[in-house]
Amino acid sequence: IFWPRKGTLFIFSLKMVDSQYYLPNDTGISSLDCGEAFRLLSPQEKKYAHYLSRAAWYGGLVVLMQTSPESPNIFVLLQKVLEKRNSVFIFQAFLVYAAGLYANMGNYKSFGDTKFIPNLPKFKALIWASRAFQEQPTEIKTLWDSCCCRLYSLEDKQKQLGLGDKGITTYFSGNCCLEDAEVTQKFLDSKKLSAYNTRLFKKENGGKTCYEVRLASAVKQECESCCGTFCFGDKDFTVTRGDYAPLMEKVCSSLQQAQSYAANENQKKMLENYRRSFTLGSVDAHKEGSRFWIKDKGPIVESYIGFIESYRDPFGSRGEFEGFVAVVNKAMSERFARLVSSAEMLLPELPWPKEFEKDTFLKPDFTSLDVLSFAGSGIPAGINIPNYDDIRQSEGFKNVSLGNVLSVAYATKKEKLTFLKEEDKDLFIKWKGPSFEVQVGLHELLGHGSGKLFVQDDEGKFNFDQSKVINPETGEAVSSWYRGSETWDSKFTTIASSYEECRAECVGLYLCLNPQVLSIFGNEGQDAQDVVYINWLSMVRAGLLGLEFYTPESESWRQAHMQARFVILNVLLEAGEGFVGLQEVTGQDGKPDALITLDRSKIHTVGKNAIHRFLQKLQVLKATADVEGGRALYKKYSTVDDKGPHNFLRLRETVLLRKELGKCLINFRLQSDHVELVEYEGTAAGLITSFVERFRDDAEELEEQLMELNKTDTSCWC
Repeated sequence: IFWPRKGTLFIFSLKMVDSQYYLPNDTGISSLDCGEAFRLLSPQEKKYAHYLSRAAWYGGLVVLMQTSPESPNIFVLLQKVLEKRNSVFIFQAFLVYAAGLYANMGNYKSFGDTKFIPNLPKFKALIWASRAFQEQPTEIKTLWDSCCCRLYSLEDKQKQLGLGDKGITTYFSGNCCLEDAEVTQKFLDSKKLSAYNTRLFKKENGGKTCYEVRLASAVKQECESCCGTFCFGDKDFTVTRGDYAPLMEKVCSSLQQAQSYAANENQKKMLENYRRSFTLGSVDAHKEGSRFWIKDKGPIVESYIGFIESYRDPFGSRGEFEGFVAVVNKAMSERFARLVSSAEMLLPELPWPKEFEKDTFLKPDFTSLDVLSFAGSGIPAGINIPNYDDIRQSEGFKNVSLGNVLSVAYATKKEKLTFLKEEDKDLFIKWKGPSFEVQVGLHELLGHGSGKLFVQDDEGKFNFDQSKVINPETGEAVSSWYRGSETWDSKFTTIASSYEECRAECVGLYLCLNPQVLSIFGNEGQDAQDVVYINWLSMVRAGLLGLEFYTPESESWRQAHMQARFVILNVLLEAGEGFVGLQEVTGQDGKPDALITLDRSKIHTVGKNAIHRFLQKLQVLKATADVEGGRALYKKYSTVDDKGPHNFLRLRETVLLRKELGKCLINFRLQSDHVELVEYEGTAAGLITSFVERFRDDAEELEEQLMELNKTDTSCWC
């Protein structure tokens, strides 16, 4: 593609070798529709949304430094070249690579954690032909030299994210391993410090191991309450502040501007505490802000920001930065509100004893949102937050379904559907959207929102009756629980995210069988039965597709949700009685293929009973902090090998052969003056333009800050 000075577009094609480490030239890119929702906002609400979006975008740049050593410099290189793209001769593969890096906020896929490299050999030649290089050859060459080796590298360790010899991570210095993560978690627990906003750097000093725990904050000065050097066993730990400091400062500035347009006191106090958190590096302040966020019921403009999801930390404790701004879709939200109203009647249907359920169900906000801005490595379909166990257990949470994401992310063409019978494909296309809407609602509200954790606090007080509560799996009294500052993430670490996603998915499958739930979402009679069938069939198919996200070399999973779905597939295959079928076949093209079948007449019997048994085990092991039992159970159903009735290693090759293209989603940019929505076309060029224009006002300063931050830690990744 060539952009001449007047903006005319010429397209050339270049055929490249296909690989799972390339983004195909025809990767789907979609624009999120929120124009009507935005236009209905008042001028005050538009300004509130604008400044919150700025905060999210600045914070989203942190993800570059949380992904890989080379991501920040590749980002800066692309920004400089593409900002002056009107005289650059660019192939489609170049555009797709750039769009992929922007959409994933790094050169590793946000869904699957595998590296992607440019799908063309002349990347350097295109950079050298750019106007940016002609104007600033020394600077561009320095940038290129800083990232060119890793740009194309597919050394085994660099193929995926991971800890130690299993992959690349920048949450930990390159010399850290699992044992370092474990001892650090124990240290953090002893100091009642959360790992959410930290990174870990390990050094050897005179033969003694020393660790730096670095907190994300705008200020760099030490504080007596959390910073300092501590001896823990035979290790020294130093807690410092100031990670990502320039970016955190910009986040705080934008939040302060948003505060002037807040609709109520809850929003003002929420933003005030977020600013305090990002200024001082205090997770406690973020928790306080989250409390006010929960109290802000039914806002017109919804948002959340911070170090949120721990999926990409190989140890499962550190949060990736994320921020979103969205507008409530009132019509769809009414359905979710009815589901919330029915929650207290639905919770007793779950398969665990009442003692294993929260003492009180705190009815949350549950809204359908049209996303205006989403900064981070990817955009989910639904969210249940905050992730702080103590708040979720006793104070509440919120659920959101991202409606305009759902409408584009799960659009499917019949010819693209794999592993299904022809007669199932038409039903799948018709009911995939409605069934996923039901699944997301149940998954977020009653999946993540259900279940009690048994805790003994620092004063020795229990939140359950030890003398009466019986473990239904053993028939004996509960003998284990969480103590003091221990949390679900800190105890179950590497499996916590996937295990919890599996539990929530099982809740969705189990409760979608309830006619009342189906009716809430407008499904009656035969339509309701078709929704159930497609929901269960989708889960089984997703389990098979999940094999794409398994790495045989390291025997590890790279995506929490897809591991969870593979586990559920195995549970349903184990149920037997011909309920689920999985066959290896030969496709019409003569290549290996697979066929999935599901006996819909047995969903309410064989299927429900299997999920009932498995879901109870998941909840009991989670509630009782039984890490050993939980790991054993999850490993049993997560194992991918060539033994047993299904050769999953061979099926994985078939899945890779038949895999579907992913999608990149485009957000919007809000103009400062009069706050107008700027929309972009759903193409790689449109996505690129959105990023270039997003940071145009302070591009040079931002780029210098990113390069300086990255340079500071260069030696830590060797």
